[in-house]
Amino acid sequence: MKMTAFVTGANKGIGIEIVKQLGEAGWKVLLGARSVERGEAAVSELTSKGLDVELVQIDMGDLKTIEQAADMINRNYPDLKLLINNAGMPGAFSRSFTDTKEEDLRTAFEVNFFGTFRLNQHLFPLIKDNEGTIVNVSTDMASLNHMQNAEFTLNAFDYNSSKTANNAMTLSMAYEVKNSGAQVFAVTPGFTSTDLNGNAAGGKSKEAAAAIIVGYATDGKRHNGEFLDEKGVYAW
Repeated sequence: MKMTAFVTGANKGIGIEIVKQLGEAGWKVLLGARSVERGEAAVSELTSKGLDVELVQIDMGDLKTIEQAADMINRNYPDLKLLINNAGMPGAFSRSFTDTKEEDLRTAFEVNFFGTFRLNQHLFPLIKDNEGTIVNVSTDMASLNHMQNAEFTLNAFDYNSSKTANNAMTLSMAYEVKNSGAQVFAVTPGFTSTDLNGNAAGGKSKEAAAAIIVGYATDGKRHNGEFLDEKGVYAW
């Protein structure tokens, strides 16, 4: 029997590659997209390749669409086994703490933290019951250890801190399921050239980044409470 996964922010970039790779591995995948038009185009592209993909309209900055998406999944896909919280936005990708504007900080938190928090709260009970997996997609720059010790890093306080808060949520969720078959963990694919960073040169491909996330999500190993990069456990 096919297992069901839900991937947010999945009509382009790393997200659509995650959906594609899960679909090729035999999963039924719910493709989360803010824009119905762009979401339908992504679903058409993937179903034309024989993959089992369905659109779920969801705007991570809009509580109503989050509730509607979660209600539909709870009702129609009570067997949900995997949730990958890939959706995110950069804020203004501020260049320093000094340059960070409160408005951009709030915008980044609204999507990257509060939106993900809301969706997790609505689907966490289902994942727990199904002994499934939640992956919160993170970034190297969410690591306080990395920010303190890296020789060079992008000091984008709006984006980075929203993802650090997301990491704290990951650990809180993981603590709640540590004695169960369910698991929650974070994965950073590392520097990847995507729309999020203006397709900055020098990053890995979207396909390679997605493969890191899908690999940990489906390897059958226990990763609860871990922060992982392509080499293994990454420091919080």
